[in-house]
Amino acid sequence: MKLDRLLAITMTLLNKTRVNATELAERFEVSLRTIYRDMETINQAGIPLVSFAGSDGGYEIMPGYRIDKQMLSLDDFSAICSALRGARSATDSSNIDSLLDRISALMPTTSSKAEAASVDLDFTPTPNIKEKIAPLHQAIRGLQLVRFEYLDKMGAETERTIEPMGLFLKGYVWYLYGYCLTRSDIRVFRLSRMLQLRSLPQTFIRRNYTLQDVEHQFMSTVNFTKVRVVLQFNSAVKTRVRDEFGYDQVIANPDGTLAVTTHYSSMDKAIQMILSYSSHATVMEPPEVIDELQLHIRRMADVYKISLK
Repeated sequence: MKLDRLLAITMTLLNKTRVNATELAERFEVSLRTIYRDMETINQAGIPLVSFAGSDGGYEIMPGYRIDKQMLSLDDFSAICSALRGARSATDSSNIDSLLDRISALMPTTSSKAEAASVDLDFTPTPNIKEKIAPLHQAIRGLQLVRFEYLDKMGAETERTIEPMGLFLKGYVWYLYGYCLTRSDIRVFRLSRMLQLRSLPQTFIRRNYTLQDVEHQFMSTVNFTKVRVVLQFNSAVKTRVRDEFGYDQVIANPDGTLAVTTHYSSMDKAIQMILSYSSHATVMEPPEVIDELQLHIRRMADVYKISLK
């Protein structure tokens, strides 16, 4: 722990002109006396420090002392920091703050250019998801079993006991993958469908699976082109259509409507998307999708007691 703190302090000193001892004590939750001892240790290790008294006083690395920071390019550093900030927005991990300080300290001195070159990645999840990420991450690192109630896409609820292996974000949705002791197989779980999540005291030995193995196993079983649909949209939803389908896939008709040919992995996925456009979307083909859509509309009319003539 002390070594980690010493390294973090050194990186902070490299990254800032002057650092206040009180600020460091509060950040690392130690006493001022401990910070003074740490400074002496850093000085004895060969990194020359200068102390300044007064209200604006603090510690600095002696002018002229430098560490070679050119192992990576400015673009490399900028990309690493952007990715770390994105991970920080998702996990709230204090370890990432420390790592960002260390990485930033190694960046070339043209920090203004580094800021301009950076890309802001914000992966902040909803509160419901965020409260699950930290305990799951801790269970993954500690090789602890987790248990939760899981609601599948058909609405069936089952209790699962999992050997958690990793978290990943795909298509703005957070997932956990791991070995399911209930099903005796590797499984992927959507965090939004987990209920009553709890970590168990029992530990496990990690199995030889990677996220790439899981993606290959599950992606190979899904046919994303199973249902082909030809759609026509009116101009009121032009922006959304362009956002979702891109420019290459959208054909602008002379009357202002937009034509799109797209594919879905299932009839349910197709119907959900089409209904989300309300009356702004019309299914041109195939007939079976039109029939299924009409069935859903009749069911909705029954729910709201609307007579369809």
